[in-house]
Amino acid sequence: MKSMRWASVGRPAAVGGAFLLSFVLTLAAAQAQDKTYVMKISTPTINAAPDAFARNYAAALGKDSGGRIKAEVYPASQLGSIPRQIEGTQFGAIQCEIVPPEFMVGLDERFEVMAAPGLIDSMAQAQRLAADPAVLKLMLGLGAKKGLRGIALFMGEQSEVIARTPIRHLADFKGKKIRIFASQFQSTAFERLGVTPVAMSLGDVLPALQQGAIDGAVAGVQVFTGMHFYDAAKYITMTHQPAIFLIVELNRKWYDSLPKDLQQIVDQDAAKQSVAINPQAVEIIDRGKKGWLAAGGELIDLPPGEQATMLKTLSSVAEDVSKTKPALAAAYQVVSEAVRRAQ
Repeated sequence: MKSMRWASVGRPAAVGGAFLLSFVLTLAAAQAQDKTYVMKISTPTINAAPDAFARNYAAALGKDSGGRIKAEVYPASQLGSIPRQIEGTQFGAIQCEIVPPEFMVGLDERFEVMAAPGLIDSMAQAQRLAADPAVLKLMLGLGAKKGLRGIALFMGEQSEVIARTPIRHLADFKGKKIRIFASQFQSTAFERLGVTPVAMSLGDVLPALQQGAIDGAVAGVQVFTGMHFYDAAKYITMTHQPAIFLIVELNRKWYDSLPKDLQQIVDQDAAKQSVAINPQAVEIIDRGKKGWLAAGGELIDLPPGEQATMLKTLSSVAEDVSKTKPALAAAYQVVSEAVRRAQ
């Protein structure tokens, strides 16, 4: 009888405990469904492909999450220089950054592989390259051990060179001090053209040009126009090298804190928008060219023979730089094979 009495008392307690646990889990799930997650998206540019992607991505996230993800876009380095944006995303002050991957070489030298000179010869080829599964697997996984989660890669535009005095011939490069991205590929390439390369974050370039600290800078025409660089220099030489790809990185802890359904939305929307941006990126470049000319600037093409000579001079940079770096050489091999598939 005693054992039966304990059993009869214990059973309702067990049932009550199970009910309470179920109630708590249901309540927690409901609270997770109601919670709003803020995503700060940081870009270094304005009126260019990175911030266009950011706006499109923010709108898609808001719609597809039913407002549970509140994305805020901060263009033009409002949250700090590119190095600060990278650090902010690593450590969680920023949830999402969109930058050229070569600025992240301090985290992993393979991030610069997409900046290899002569890698692509057209926007269309570059867009196909950015969508290649092997390239995506490589690039989006590089920050995994550095507090980051890569979710998208897309083509911004080809590089051009702005200068205070016109660069009309290869010989005009010699002796100039030109801002480059943080990439040994770029520094080696411009050294071969007789340039003194200076790695610099985008937010510092315009004042450096205005003050005469540098003679010119590498970036895209859409960036030069959108950020009113024509106030400091009027000449853009259309070198088209190297390509400027953009990588989209999240703070990994923030991503891991999301419910599974929101993680899927974050990933899927990023993948969709990295393809949807392609025609818009081309339109932005065209607007940038027209805007530059309308502001009194000049677009300069090197003579065809000199353009070909420049490409030949730069063609071996990637192999020469990476041959003593096994990890970078392996990454370059992956990308090179994808380039052939993208032709």
